[in-house]
Amino acid sequence: MAVMRGYIGVTDSGWAAQLRATGQREANFWSPSGRTRFRALQPGEPFLFKTHSPDNRIVGGGFFEHFTFLRASEAWDFLGLANGVDSLEELRARVQRYRRGDVEADPWIGCVILGDVDFFDESVELAPPRSFAKNIVRGKGYELDGPEVDTDAERLFGLLMAGNAVGVGSAQPLVVAGPVFGEDAVVRRRMGQGAFKALVLESYERRCAITGHKIAPTLQAAHIKPVSRGGENRVDNGLLLRSDVHTMFDRGYLTVDTSHRLRVSPRLREEFGNGEEFYSREGTVIALPQRTVDRPGKPFLEWHGDEVFLAG
Repeated sequence: MAVMRGYIGVTDSGWAAQLRATGQREANFWSPSGRTRFRALQPGEPFLFKTHSPDNRIVGGGFFEHFTFLRASEAWDFLGLANGVDSLEELRARVQRYRRGDVEADPWIGCVILGDVDFFDESVELAPPRSFAKNIVRGKGYELDGPEVDTDAERLFGLLMAGNAVGVGSAQPLVVAGPVFGEDAVVRRRMGQGAFKALVLESYERRCAITGHKIAPTLQAAHIKPVSRGGENRVDNGLLLRSDVHTMFDRGYLTVDTSHRLRVSPRLREEFGNGEEFYSREGTVIALPQRTVDRPGKPFLEWHGDEVFLAG
């Protein structure tokens, strides 16, 4: 098994305090730069929050779900208060402040999306590892198994992970085999809603899978099998759809078969007297993610075809 890693990210105390106060279980550990990709962790690995000096302590953490670049407006739409701010206007203002004069109206930001976020008791003083130098600006990664583990870091990550039934150094950490994110990895049991939306948007390259529509504010991450019906927040249970297409899919006027071909219900024409935009595409393969593991999964498509699609 690959070496498990953890990461300690530096943030301001206001961001952490906002998340703690609002009880968020997802978090966007965002950066004002829309250029630098976060590569330090694999999905499911732990991420701790360290506040700036003079506070300079470990205050909580979560588990890495996904990294992507989003417009500030998209980050707010997907994650809301999990961005550690009260409003989209505040998020934009903070980004502009860090960028020192950049006046872009809707800036791109780097989004490290975390799940199972929790905070330590405020009365407990948790100092960062002695190996975490004072001049580190962004953060530092740590190996959590092997012969040369940093024991200070191991103790801190262990406090976070103990609450999620996956212990540091345990013989068998949680492994989910199959396409939740791709290769088998140490992962949480369920991706959060914000991460699901961001990952579907990225996987479908910001275009509707059925129409090719690219106007971002009208695109929505649709579940093939809703969470309320036993589905999961995972990319192969998702489609990126234009908002009206999403509604028709959820109501059974459209479906996608297990060969990824569009099927259109005759009820669309019978009940509304139109739908040529979709009948002209019937039988064609929808736009699919590049990675095979991210493409709509057969069990979810079969469920939608059997339980939702208005076949006649």
